[in-house]
Amino acid sequence: MFDIQENLKTLPDSPGVYMHKDKLGQVIYVGKAISLKNRVRQYFQSSRYMDPKVRSMVSQIEEFEYITTGSEMEALILECNLIKKYTPKYNVLLRDDKTYPYIKITWDEDYPRVIKTRNVKRDGGRYYGPYSDAGAVNQIVDLLNNVYALKKCSAKVFPKGFRPCLNYHIDQCDGVCQGRVPQEEYLKKVELAAEFLKGRTRGIIELLEAKMMEASEKLDFERAAEYRDYIIAAKALSEKQRVTMQDTKDVDLLLVARGLKQRHVVVFFVRDGKLTGRESYEIQSAEEDTNEDIISAFIKQYYTQSLNVPKEIILDKELEEEQLLQDFLSESAGHNVKLTAPKKGEKRALLELARKDVNEMVKTIDMRAEVRRERRENLGSHIYAVLEDMGYENGGYKGMDYRVEAYDISNTNGVDTVGAMVVYEGLKPDKKSYRRFKVRSVDGPDDYGSMQEVLTRRFLRALKGDDGFEVLPDLILMDGGKGHVNAALAVLRELELDLPVAGLAKDDHHRTRALVYWKDGEMKEVILKEIPMLYKYLGTVQEEVHRFAIEYHRGLRGKAMTESVLDGIEGVGPVKRNALLEHFGSVEKIKAAGLEQLMAVDGITEKLAYKIQEYFH
Repeated sequence: MFDIQENLKTLPDSPGVYMHKDKLGQVIYVGKAISLKNRVRQYFQSSRYMDPKVRSMVSQIEEFEYITTGSEMEALILECNLIKKYTPKYNVLLRDDKTYPYIKITWDEDYPRVIKTRNVKRDGGRYYGPYSDAGAVNQIVDLLNNVYALKKCSAKVFPKGFRPCLNYHIDQCDGVCQGRVPQEEYLKKVELAAEFLKGRTRGIIELLEAKMMEASEKLDFERAAEYRDYIIAAKALSEKQRVTMQDTKDVDLLLVARGLKQRHVVVFFVRDGKLTGRESYEIQSAEEDTNEDIISAFIKQYYTQSLNVPKEIILDKELEEEQLLQDFLSESAGHNVKLTAPKKGEKRALLELARKDVNEMVKTIDMRAEVRRERRENLGSHIYAVLEDMGYENGGYKGMDYRVEAYDISNTNGVDTVGAMVVYEGLKPDKKSYRRFKVRSVDGPDDYGSMQEVLTRRFLRALKGDDGFEVLPDLILMDGGKGHVNAALAVLRELELDLPVAGLAKDDHHRTRALVYWKDGEMKEVILKEIPMLYKYLGTVQEEVHRFAIEYHRGLRGKAMTESVLDGIEGVGPVKRNALLEHFGSVEKIKAAGLEQLMAVDGITEKLAYKIQEYFH
């Protein structure tokens, strides 16, 4: 078992993020700390002065995990990413999905601007950030625009007779719209601004300090204070966050963690340039196997099963068969994949940060592996007891490596009916085994008939030897009670398959109440609240299949609605349809757009713009 008091003694006195987990290993709270050692210990001291929410959370903590960072700012950004990822029940969740600001240079324009934005797009611009200090970002944007007199307006073309804005008249813009600055000279100033944003701040800070002193000597204290504020903002922004990689979109970082008994490969995920979390995978290997041997074997096995292989994988050291692995991964992923062992720079800094975290992880790796094993076996014993009660003690159950398949149906009044199948191997979802079905043979809102079609197709493909369906479940879980169980059993009898089926019955408030299955000719109910671990596990599986079904249904419904409207316009094919939607964001905005607004979209001629307006009006 995970010993909280013993693990509290090993906490480092350094910044980082901690995650409290319940008995199923689910993250129930994510927090950040300047000192992990001091902050995490506070939860396990006297509860006398704790508020009720904290006391409730602490009562459910079975273990904790932490990730070390280089600074509190890094911990803040990582905390934000992890809260979005896990949505823990005891965290305050920001429902409007507010993101940290970036600074953008609009390199897609002839005369680029420096602006603040919260939306990152593939539009040819260069993004720096994210930054946690929005006030400093505002000041830096003002600083760069004022020091280098950059263009602030969004105009991209300047026809003859173009009238300059106020910034030109108050000498805060050199007037590119009036042709006063050659483009080459203007671009050099933008490059200087880019250098500052890359972290090379000493030059501009020294320049500002000199200007501040000069203004002060002239008794222009208002101007001197303005330069002082710019210097403070520049220094605040120059605390570069190593948890953000400015030049990289998606990257995986692999390191080996060696405990006394266990070895793991730890995968750190960088998504949209931000370190979003990590996963560790237990490796069975001989003691004499090198880290390079382990990483090579891991790459071959892990990435052939992954649906999302990044374009770059960062390693600690170069591998002997690096080129072969790169070619193998590139062919498998359908795009170029690069293996990198950086010696310096931003990627090396991130690697060193990850290594410190892995070093901390090694201290408890064997204990954590034992905790996971115990949790899996405890839950397995509950599932085995149910299977035994159903008469499957000598069936296909494989010890503690149990496979649960759950099914759900989603539709809107019988329209666009879909089925979903999710798979759990032990405690974890096996997402590569998830399957979606578009119901074909059932008209109208018939859940039982739809479920029977889905199950028939799933198990027929297994009987025909389809590789994607050949593994049979140890337990089939239906999102419904007696009726759904009977519908599933009818399919299995027809196909001459003997597999255990159970349903999740709900109470009058549509909350899961019991696990139901047939035993000795009677429908038996197991009240789940009397078995908390099983209740929470089955609830998690149920929520996941429900989410997966609704997500698929919404996608089909949205696609059908979009296609039925725009595809009816002569001359608007898939390319122009997507261009219109990307530009306006919705069909309603396209419908309300004027002629010139429509013509601003790539590929939309004046003639086609008239057709679009005709179609809608």
